[in-house]
Amino acid sequence: MRARMMTALCLAALAACDNPQPSKPQRSIAVRSEAQTALHKLTDMNLKIALRRAIYDSGSACMTVTKAGYVQEYGNLSMWTASCASGRSFAVFVGPDGSAQVRDCREMAPLKLPACTIKKDAKAAA
Repeated sequence: MRARMMTALCLAALAACDNPQPSKPQRSIAVRSEAQTALHKLTDMNLKIALRRAIYDSGSACMTVTKAGYVQEYGNLSMWTASCASGRSFAVFVGPDGSAQVRDCREMAPLKLPACTIKKDAKAAA
């Protein structure tokens, strides 16, 4: 009796192999903190100030931010870029916990990170 049940179960399992269930596309869930959302709502001047402060806190120098903007989401980090009057540009990655990681934009390609290119519709991403 057990042998017949096992045989029937094995045959049913093999029959199911020929008719695979279509897999449903998985939805990704984006988690964005209040700090990340707040950056999208800043005026241009206040955004420059916030990114300049993050650059200074990282130990780098940027006397005047001439251009700043949103780049993209990278993992769970919001990526922003700031161009300085000195000619240097920095990428600022803001985490859901409000922390910031700063990288020189010249390091992006060798590290295979996104380019420091500002999206035109940065305010629409909020």
